[in-house]
Amino acid sequence: MDKEHFDQLIKGVREMKRHLAGKPVRGVKVTELAEPDVRAIREAARISQSQFATLIGVNLRTLQNWEQRRTRPTGPARALLKIVASDPKSAIEALHA
Repeated sequence: MDKEHFDQLIKGVREMKRHLAGKPVRGVKVTELAEPDVRAIREAARISQSQFATLIGVNLRTLQNWEQRRTRPTGPARALLKIVASDPKSAIEALHA
C-alpha cells in the first residue's frame, strides 16, 4: 500500500470515529427521528396498557418501560406506533381484526 492510499485510509477512520462520536462529518447528514410518546399514543387510542401491549405484540412490562421512557421502542414496534399515532381508531380496529 502506498503512502497516499494509507493516508486516505487513516482519514476515513478518523472521520468514522468523529461520526460515531456524534460530531459533524463532511458529506454525512444525520436526521433525528422524533421519539414516539407511547403513553399519548395509547391514551389517544383509549385503551388500557395491557390491552395495547397485547394488540401490538409486546410484553406489558416493555410497554410500561416505553411509557416511563426507561427504554425506547425500535424497529417494527416504532413503525407500528407511528401508524397507530396517525389514526388510533382505525389502527386499533385493524389490529383487532
